[in-house]
Amino acid sequence: MEHNSLISATINFVRDTLKNAEGGHDWWHIHRVWTNAKLINQTENTDQLVVELAALLHDIADSKFHNGDEEIGPRTAGNYLQSMNVDAAIVVHVQQIIRHMSFKASFDQPSFHSPELAVVQDADRLDAIGAIGIARAFTYGGFKGRELYNPEVKPNLNMTKEEYKNTSAPTINHFYEKLLLLKDKMNTETGKKLAAQRHAFMETYLKQFFDECDLK
Repeated sequence: MEHNSLISATINFVRDTLKNAEGGHDWWHIHRVWTNAKLINQTENTDQLVVELAALLHDIADSKFHNGDEEIGPRTAGNYLQSMNVDAAIVVHVQQIIRHMSFKASFDQPSFHSPELAVVQDADRLDAIGAIGIARAFTYGGFKGRELYNPEVKPNLNMTKEEYKNTSAPTINHFYEKLLLLKDKMNTETGKKLAAQRHAFMETYLKQFFDECDLK
């Protein structure tokens, strides 16, 4: 199947699969990551098809909505791509990107890297910061029934992977435990430039948030 037809079919598959998804991990999150990935990829020397497929399929079955099963995403993506007769090497590459691109995967020693992973990971991390990142954080916090903010619960800056996966801390803590760390984890020059502006916006937001909390 030629590139455009496969991408169109994949878009339809993802939109249908995620039609009832939580608001921060729905089709429009996927669409933004796909758009970010194509933008970043303009200045990178990568396989465009792998980048687009991985961006579109990266959250097709997120482990946090499937009892922590970290293989359900790669497996679901692989089954779909095989059903579309995609070349086996591309299928494996896309699965490896999905397996290794998340923030929680960064707690482990990296066992896989590729230029395509770098692009898609940056695209996904951009959607976790800035104005959209703030909206997604509070959407997910509400979905999980978490407090907005509790000054008695301090951020844990030395979490293990299991602690990160199982945290029920207030959403504001997530900024310090993940979101503010992403700027310095970007891989590509385009990703770094875009992240800097979004990071600055989050810092402005947090200052305003705490100013409003601390009205005398």
